[in-house]
Amino acid sequence: MVHYLKILVIGKVELFFDQTMFRNAARAMLLGLVCTVLVQSSSVTKSLIVPLVGAGFLSLAQVFPYVLGANVGTTVTATLAALVTGEVVSVTVALAHLLFNVTGMLLIWPMRKIPIALSSIVANYTSRSKLIPFVYILLVFFAIPLALIYLVR
Repeated sequence: MVHYLKILVIGKVELFFDQTMFRNAARAMLLGLVCTVLVQSSSVTKSLIVPLVGAGFLSLAQVFPYVLGANVGTTVTATLAALVTGEVVSVTVALAHLLFNVTGMLLIWPMRKIPIALSSIVANYTSRSKLIPFVYILLVFFAIPLALIYLVR
């Protein structure tokens, strides 16, 4: 009986996420933005959704607009903080932050299949060897930026 109840509950939860919260890209994007504004941390917002993707409740294509919305949601906290200071410079920086994230979202959205496919490829390699994520982090966050800094100088 527990087995069947578990299947029934999981099916209802999955249906709820598919048909209600992540029904379309605009709703997922708005959900990411609102959640980030409420908790004031895109890291928390994104971390909440990772187990749902890992469990197979949501796909990468469903979560991608959610992450973009969360990125734009981070700008709300900075904008509120800038408005409190009353300084023109801080408001200008906060609006530039907002414009940067919105522009990035508008530029990446038409090409969304590329990052989704690349993340699937990295996930497949990661599932084969636990060394792959460490190599990836070292390359992307350390070796490549250091090489670019060295080349520019």
